[in-house]
Amino acid sequence: MARSSGGSAGVVVAGLTAAALAVIGFFAYQASAAQERDGKPSASHSAHPSPGKGDGKGDGDKRTPAERETALPAGSGKGPRVVYALKRQRVWLVGKDGRATRTFAVDPSAVSPRPGTYKVTSRSAHVQGSDGVPVENVVRFATVDGVTIGFSAALDGSTPDPDPSHKTGGIREKRADGKALWLHAPVGTPVVVVP
Repeated sequence: MARSSGGSAGVVVAGLTAAALAVIGFFAYQASAAQERDGKPSASHSAHPSPGKGDGKGDGDKRTPAERETALPAGSGKGPRVVYALKRQRVWLVGKDGRATRTFAVDPSAVSPRPGTYKVTSRSAHVQGSDGVPVENVVRFATVDGVTIGFSAALDGSTPDPDPSHKTGGIREKRADGKALWLHAPVGTPVVVVP
């Protein structure tokens, strides 16, 4: 008798285990289907795209276009510095730890410096810009064909419309960004210009 009750108990346990596994499988399927509808990866899908996905360039970069645009350029030096990307028309203020503390868009000057490493050579709190507009927080770092290149912010908030026939060297930024750069970059601070 003990054998038959043990055998029937085993059948019941096996049946309950099979039913539980079926329910778990059903819920896992539903969760996976719901995540796929929402555009989120399920547990059975890789959270990282395979090479060739992401930005369409084959590098597997999952960052958004905005994140790629504001990311500190690779190979832009070490330590505290200012990084200026010519094509992206963007500046990064980088701290001692090598991390950008601030990034912002700028309006380029008519004359641009070549890629390379420079140092802040002089600063002026308030002057008249080479385009005739009063500017503040001027941070100069290069000279190209007799034209001094530097960052500045117009007191009236205007941005220049670079005229190739009038050689100006002011890289214009918003006033708040100009103040941040002024505080970050005393004379001697490296300025790394990248393409």
